[in-house]
Amino acid sequence: MDGTVEIRADDGSTARIALHGAEPVSWQVEGREYLWSGDPEHWNRHAPWLFPVVGASSGGSVQVDGRRYPMAQHGFARDLPFAVVSQSEDAVSLCLTDSEATRAHYPFPFRLTIDARIAAKTLAFEIRVENPGESALPYALGFHPAFPWPFAGGERRADGGYAVLFEEAERPFVPEVGAGGLLVRSERELTLDGARLDLDPDLFSEALVFLNAKSRAMRFVSPSGRAIAMRMEDFPHLAVWTKPTAPFLSLEAWTGHADWAGFEGALENRDSQRLLAPGASARHGIALAIEG
Repeated sequence: MDGTVEIRADDGSTARIALHGAEPVSWQVEGREYLWSGDPEHWNRHAPWLFPVVGASSGGSVQVDGRRYPMAQHGFARDLPFAVVSQSEDAVSLCLTDSEATRAHYPFPFRLTIDARIAAKTLAFEIRVENPGESALPYALGFHPAFPWPFAGGERRADGGYAVLFEEAERPFVPEVGAGGLLVRSERELTLDGARLDLDPDLFSEALVFLNAKSRAMRFVSPSGRAIAMRMEDFPHLAVWTKPTAPFLSLEAWTGHADWAGFEGALENRDSQRLLAPGASARHGIALAIEG
């Protein structure tokens, strides 16, 4: 595929990373594809990176120094070309820096670097956000991979045998998602068996958002016992999402989240937005693994 970089592990596992958005578009282990195909009939992405916001912004814009700037849902990084910093057989480093185009939406200097490395049954990412500017950098970061459902036997239905297993028992309430993708203060109750969420397509009229989750890992488990595991470093919020009729499931990790409905404040005051000091950098980590 044009515009991608392939990395390969000693066991023959491969991954392809698109220069567009630094998005992983393929991850094959033992000849089987574990990333969603990007079929536009359902969802035309695979595993996008979300930056400098996660989720929807009130009014489709953010406020900086009293001025409003247009901001698409999940920001702009997923739609921009990254430059290759370095590449080897099993790893690649990609980078996005501010430009005239980004400053029309987000008036800050920044450097976003995504390092991908593949090993046997594992695909890991180190993400660095750097602030070369002279004022604090408000940012949020997210990873939004989708995986085929089903991927190892069973069916995509309520009794199909698929579940999400959290590392810890999570609170069985999630915020409702209102108009324009904004979060509202009312909650929806889920049927959680401790740390186990049995999957049913009818659960997903909207994303299930676990704010300030206890877990630092999630496993998408098949009835055969094979699982896709995702472990996160410095991503406090988690989400599980699909569309009711789409044959994929997305496990998401976020540092921030969508605006609450009615929020009209500055970007730096957005709930859960990080503030990175001038000259500082922050590191986040994601590791995907096939188990069983």
